[in-house]
Amino acid sequence: MKNLKRYRTLLLMTMPALIYLLINNYLPMFGIIIAFKDLNFSKGIWGSDWVGFANFEYLFRTADAFLITRNTLLYNTVFIVLGTILSVGAAILLNEVKQKLMSRFYQSIILMPFLISMVIVAYLGIAMLDVENGFLNRQILPLLGIEPISWYGEPKYWPYILTIINMWKSVGYSSIIYFAAVIGIDHEYYEAATIDGASRWQQILKITIPLIMPIITVLVLLSIGRIFYSDFGLFYQVPLNSGALQSTTDVLDTYVFRALMTLGDFGMASAAALYQSFVGFILVVLANYVVSKRSKDQALF
Repeated sequence: MKNLKRYRTLLLMTMPALIYLLINNYLPMFGIIIAFKDLNFSKGIWGSDWVGFANFEYLFRTADAFLITRNTLLYNTVFIVLGTILSVGAAILLNEVKQKLMSRFYQSIILMPFLISMVIVAYLGIAMLDVENGFLNRQILPLLGIEPISWYGEPKYWPYILTIINMWKSVGYSSIIYFAAVIGIDHEYYEAATIDGASRWQQILKITIPLIMPIITVLVLLSIGRIFYSDFGLFYQVPLNSGALQSTTDVLDTYVFRALMTLGDFGMASAAALYQSFVGFILVVLANYVVSKRSKDQALF
């Protein structure tokens, strides 16, 4: 009670954020109930019939269940591993730029793709990959003696295309976070290492990476928690919703969206969202357990 009076000003200042968190993040959780009901708008959510796990059965008995689960997991695994390596590398390179003006310029350049709407990215993709007028087919492939490629009709190229676009768009944002951690390292460590004759590469391996490992661990754990979620714009808008590419571009989110648009099945969509959240929660707990076994200081909880 004494502490409440002492910190009442700070508590009042946190109230707007807490109210927003409650309304935006916790109240919608009651919508979970829709996953177990045959939603009928005339009866309302509470009056609709219970169907148990029927919505989950519909989701997993479909012939595409394995395909969309495989695509979602593999893409996100590649994004997490490759994105972490490239982001940390970019942060270390930014730290090597000593001129503040140039450092800020490079930060702005690499952050810019993150700010671009995925709709615009889709149009940039058309400009690059269009069969007749795309930059690759008209300018690059003829120089290499390669025949024009129907990019939007050949699914085998899209795992690489989507990975490149995701890295281009997301690495800048992540690298800024890692860069903030890198510049927070005490320079006395580097000065002592220089006196001991350590090369710059050895300083990176023995000082920089170990000291930013806690922030790397936290970001990776948070990414693992969303491993069953996908960037809808990346997988739906960039491939132009092409049916010929669905074997390599269809993920859980796009599948649910198509099912919702064609069938209007809100129960199945809610079941898929609950499935994503539940599996993400389990994965975060397991990953955090593994991390805590190695170093409790780096675990989330």
